[in-house]
Amino acid sequence: MTETHYPVGLSIVVPVYRGAATVGKLVEALSALKPAGGIEIVLVNDGSPDDSGDVCRRLAETATVPLTYVEHARNFGEHNAVLTGLRHARGAYIINMDDDLQNPPEEVIRLYDHARLGGWDVVYTRYAKKEHEGWRNLGSKFANKVADSLLDKPKGLYLSSFRCMSALVAQEVVKYTGPYPYIDGLIMQVTQRIASIEVAHYPRAEGRSNYTMRRLVRLWLNLATNFSILPLRFATMAGVAMGALGFLLALFVVIEALFFVTPSGWASMMVLILLVSGAQFMMLGLLGEYVGRAFLSANGKPQGVVREVIQARAPVRAE
Repeated sequence: MTETHYPVGLSIVVPVYRGAATVGKLVEALSALKPAGGIEIVLVNDGSPDDSGDVCRRLAETATVPLTYVEHARNFGEHNAVLTGLRHARGAYIINMDDDLQNPPEEVIRLYDHARLGGWDVVYTRYAKKEHEGWRNLGSKFANKVADSLLDKPKGLYLSSFRCMSALVAQEVVKYTGPYPYIDGLIMQVTQRIASIEVAHYPRAEGRSNYTMRRLVRLWLNLATNFSILPLRFATMAGVAMGALGFLLALFVVIEALFFVTPSGWASMMVLILLVSGAQFMMLGLLGEYVGRAFLSANGKPQGVVREVIQARAPVRAE
């Protein structure tokens, strides 16, 4: 693969949600960059409830670099928006980053060059210090620990949303059409030629994070149930363990009744019933999650619905 096969060297995909106050500053900073092969920007408005759409349309009118604005008909989620952006990107390499300016635009060239010159398919970023709220940092650490077990990824690799991938990887990733994408899981199915670099991370410039605990749980479920059957195996092992425990306790009760005193057992029996019932409901819930997702996927739940596309084809500026 050579860069000359693509209209531009680097595409920047930015999912926009409540980003009216920051996306203009981000586009201005990105437009000033001069990566090898030129740059284009793809903004995906994921059903943002503020006036992000109007801001993005004005940016398309005044763009000094090629800029594509894509609007989702409703909010589908960050990873869904990234996939939509990847389908509109034309670069030999694609970087996706958030709209909140916590990922400094000046790190873009370094990330791009590391992937391009090093021959890496994907380069992730890691942070010496993350400027997120404490609960979100804990959530990210938990998700990465889970990913270590569920995904076939290099050990210790930190999965961040500020990443660079080659067009080869992007073309394979966008083949996924299900309604519950998890970008990192899709990447791990495509390549293991993955690296990471350390970059700066700034405090949020405006407002609060769009990630709530509910969104993080949904993202974790996408990871856990879409790219591994390990949770099902865990449920099987839990069932076997609970069965063995029940057998041992039943044996203990029989021995106690035959050789000692008649067991009273009400408290211990209630504890056992609650324990077993809890394990059963957990396994049924897990199975229900798999079945429900399979049903919705088979029923054609959309990954994303595009309402509008605006393309501003300013001349490509190469370094």
